Amino acid sequence: MTEWKTVAEARRIVEKETGTIYKDWGGKLPVALAYPNTYYVGMSSLGLQTVYRLFNQRSDVVCERVFWKGRDRGQGIGDKGLVSLESQRPLDEFGVLAFSFAYELDYFNALEMLRQADIPLLAEERGEDHALLIAGGPAVTANPEPLADLFDAFVIGEAEELIPTLVETLQEGIGEERQSLLSALAQIPGLYVPAHPPISNLQSPTSIFQPVKRQWIRDLDAYPTTSVVLTGETEFGDMYLVEIARGCKRGCRFCLTGHTCRPLRERSVEALLHQTREGLKHRDKIGLIGAAVSDYSRIDELVTGLREMGARISVSSLRAAPLSETLVESLAESGSQTLTLAPEAGSERLRALIHKDISTDDVMRAADLAARYDFPRLKLYFMLGLPTETEEDVQAIVDLVTTVGQRFSRRVTVNVTPFVPKAHTPFQWAAMMPQVIIQERLRYVEQQLRPRGVAVKSDSPAWAVVQGVLSRGDRRLGQALTKMDRTSLAQWRRALRESDLEADDYLRERSLDETLPWSVVDNDLSQAYLRREWERAQAG
Repeated sequence: MTEWKTVAEARRIVEKETGTIYKDWGGKLPVALAYPNTYYVGMSSLGLQTVYRLFNQRSDVVCERVFWKGRDRGQGIGDKGLVSLESQRPLDEFGVLAFSFAYELDYFNALEMLRQADIPLLAEERGEDHALLIAGGPAVTANPEPLADLFDAFVIGEAEELIPTLVETLQEGIGEERQSLLSALAQIPGLYVPAHPPISNLQSPTSIFQPVKRQWIRDLDAYPTTSVVLTGETEFGDMYLVEIARGCKRGCRFCLTGHTCRPLRERSVEALLHQTREGLKHRDKIGLIGAAVSDYSRIDELVTGLREMGARISVSSLRAAPLSETLVESLAESGSQTLTLAPEAGSERLRALIHKDISTDDVMRAADLAARYDFPRLKLYFMLGLPTETEEDVQAIVDLVTTVGQRFSRRVTVNVTPFVPKAHTPFQWAAMMPQVIIQERLRYVEQQLRPRGVAVKSDSPAWAVVQGVLSRGDRRLGQALTKMDRTSLAQWRRALRESDLEADDYLRERSLDETLPWSVVDNDLSQAYLRREWERAQAG
């Protein structure tokens, strides 16, 4: 029985929302849209909000949200009773559970949600009376195999044009024999159904690959992507989010988004200004979303139009080059407290190797702009553990930040992330640097910069290693995930041991002639292109 505290908490949350969609359940396909992270994090996801809108635009679907309760790592499963926000119904009343995965580490949270809902973890253990489990999002679009034994189907790529066919197939098959439904789902372009794999024989060295093609929409203007539900209880609670472009033209060799969201597509200024007018009825600040907002080809025209409408403007991060002064000035006028740049590497050698084509002079010009417009803070993002990285490259981070601090006299902060190789990028074959080396280099950066008054934040190297295993993992990892009683490093390592798996087997450099687990996905990028970029990187 669902605890009354759980129901009360859900009601408290929706009472503070604007735009929540409530629908009668009669005769409709009930879909629980599950985000395996906290409400605070999930409600900042424009992808989640978009799928929520797409499902609820249909008269034959009722779609409600459910979030992970947010226990700290290391704690046990705790109380039962996971309910949707809109109607406070338990998950076993929904016909479909649709999970959205932005990050691999959210896999642990998803399993905890299934346990809380008393849903068997393995697909083969679920019967006709259990909900169908579907997963989508960047993490599983890149590599669905670690979850292939747990989920019934995966949406590969962008959902906008796939959802109508998906819903019609579900409407016809829900309540019927499950294998027949799965067989029908496997016929939909962009759906990967592990029970009906796109490979004739997973064990045979002569397997015939028929990978699932990633879906992507051609005309972004046909599908507005903006905030749907607004709440103050999220990171971007004071703004209305608007996606201005999708994909990226840069081709940074480490970047998942830059390779799995191709090609670059932009929304028209006219469509964006129209969408913004609606948003300004609810918020006076507009958050512009895109892989590289400053790369938008009509950024000055867009920013000028927004400012003329009285909008304040915010962006997540900017490229150091090109960097529109009009945009920087508008951010300052809008009251933005931080200008965020991502050099990624300290040395020009390493930036060239990862195809991050910005120079030290570009970074300095950006720092000068931040100083000219009197931003209180300048934030810089770097990665540690990139292929061929040396101690000289680590020192270059310290030197670059120190020089920036001499040009920008206010607060400088640094975020350091361990490099994790990703599927479908040129670095998909790269080894992940050993955790102990990353920790040593991170400690050095902290010791050098903190006495200079620079705050250094970092992701956990130990958890980055876990992410590295999951990002390039195979189907065997699903069984290991089910062996964990709670989310902790000790439980993870125990689960690998009990499954006869070694983390180093996933973290090693891959050979160019081996079959990769994520080959079940066709990402529209030829292996020849990725191989050529990997070889160019190795050659410096």
